[in-house]
Amino acid sequence: MNVKRLVVFDLDGTLIDSRRDLTDSANALIVERGGVPLPEDAIARMVGEGAALLVRRALTAAGVPFSETDVARFLDIYGQQLLATTRPYPGMAAALEDVAATATVAVLTNKPAAPARVLLDTLGLSRHVASVIGGDGPFPRKPDPRSLRSLICDHGAEAASTVMVGDTRIDFETAGNAGTHLCMARYGFGYEQFDVARLSGREALVDAPSEIPAAIGRLLAGVP
Repeated sequence: MNVKRLVVFDLDGTLIDSRRDLTDSANALIVERGGVPLPEDAIARMVGEGAALLVRRALTAAGVPFSETDVARFLDIYGQQLLATTRPYPGMAAALEDVAATATVAVLTNKPAAPARVLLDTLGLSRHVASVIGGDGPFPRKPDPRSLRSLICDHGAEAASTVMVGDTRIDFETAGNAGTHLCMARYGFGYEQFDVARLSGREALVDAPSEIPAAIGRLLAGVP
């Protein structure tokens, strides 16, 4: 059996730097609801587990009561703000091209799939990506492993021939739950909250997108 290499990227904080646009959108909602804006670092720490949790955390931190309608309003605001400042991390397009030369590339994000695809398309990254699963898809959000396992199955890979690339505790746990290799992006804004004591030494750690292809090569050295 010819097992394929699969590399699955997180989106926010891994492929793209969306920190400012997420912050501005959350703060616009807070102000609209009568609250005082939060610092960018505070909101960045809330990102990674989907829009609903981000909105709940941001409003709660601002002392504003949370309502289910706030999630839809946040998505409306963010939809207008999506590409104001968000860009791929420097060197990411070239890194993705290198990775795609030897592996199938997919994106697994807790962001809803529609804005994720808009970002990938508009920022010129989608040509390297075979498939995208968002947080509003048929599977529970990361760190539940079912979405990652589905990608592995769909692309003819195995856990041992798959690398999860991400910047947060959520990505760390997703890879662990699915039994895949892991590459942690220390340049991502989510890594600031990661407990490095949880690292086993088997993970690859990168400080720039340009380091990702070589890191994946080392992790998958035994895979044809």
